[in-house]
Amino acid sequence: MIEIEACLDSDGVIKTCRASGHAGAGKAGADIVCAAVSVLMRTALSVLAGREGIVVKGGAPEKGQLWLEAEYNALSSGVSRAEGKAFLFAAGEFLVNGLSSVAQEYPKNCKFTIRKIDS
Repeated sequence: MIEIEACLDSDGVIKTCRASGHAGAGKAGADIVCAAVSVLMRTALSVLAGREGIVVKGGAPEKGQLWLEAEYNALSSGVSRAEGKAFLFAAGEFLVNGLSSVAQEYPKNCKFTIRKIDS
């Protein structure tokens, strides 16, 4: 089973997302649940990394593990803090909705938890 935890601040802005495990919904390399989680997380990481005003770290240290950490930082660019926060909120909302959908459709293969943290 893939276990995913997303941490959102009190405003609903994503701070971290971590996925670990193997879905077991298909053969290695042809598992639709693993593919969906991988595509969502890797795309979120790529989009956030390419956006001015967003500081993001992430990776896949080994098979079956993906993580990302993000924050908005107006000091790194000409983007206002409000613009960075709004973009990060929207990207996080997309990621959370996508991962939630995968977990709802494949509950035996994917568990998704959202945790609220202080801003």
